[in-house]
Amino acid sequence: MSADVPNDGKALTVTVDGATFARIPIRTRVVLPGDQLDPFITEYAGPVVRDGDILFVTEKIVAITQGRSYTLDEIQPRALARFLSKYVTRTSYGIGLGMPETMEMALRECGTPRILFAAAVSAVTKLFGRRGDFYRIAGDKARAIDGPTSGTIPPYNKAVVLGPERPTEVAAHLKTLLGVDAEVAVVDINDIGGNILGSTLDKPGEQRLVRILSDNPLGQGHQSTPLGVIRAA
Repeated sequence: MSADVPNDGKALTVTVDGATFARIPIRTRVVLPGDQLDPFITEYAGPVVRDGDILFVTEKIVAITQGRSYTLDEIQPRALARFLSKYVTRTSYGIGLGMPETMEMALRECGTPRILFAAAVSAVTKLFGRRGDFYRIAGDKARAIDGPTSGTIPPYNKAVVLGPERPTEVAAHLKTLLGVDAEVAVVDINDIGGNILGSTLDKPGEQRLVRILSDNPLGQGHQSTPLGVIRAA
């Protein structure tokens, strides 16, 4: 598939702050445990990225190449994880921490005290109609944990993927690797919002990138487009 084919009906261009940008999804093979990120980026993004572009890379493939993917049978949830997972609100785009295995990994990643505090605060504030406090307190590590869904590409339909380590360093390294005057961002984007986990952009640039990607142009499931390019139209 060529890089400029629309992804699941998503618009190929968007206008933000009075400027129009092309969003170019890059379809790839499935990244597997044991794969290295550098040759993957060189093979698929290298021929597409030009001077002035922004390459955005999904956090999931960065994490997988860092060895941060675990099959469900590798994870033995403790009783606390089974208990807490029952009270997590599941969303239309993913299971989040609403299963024992993902909650177990949150306890390991963030620490039991922090997860318990987040759960306690969330339980109280939900009584007043306020939502989202759990992830605000638990932090990016908890928010970035990816569990299996019906739309997840195998073998990750039976796996939990953690957030990537050192995403800002990864972005800087990939910028050097590409050898062109382009910026790089490691992103966590889904159908209800997104975060820039690390990039070579300044803060205003990151905020604009979130707006450019707000409708999730890579899609969320079997599209197999873990990379994309932003280009001024």
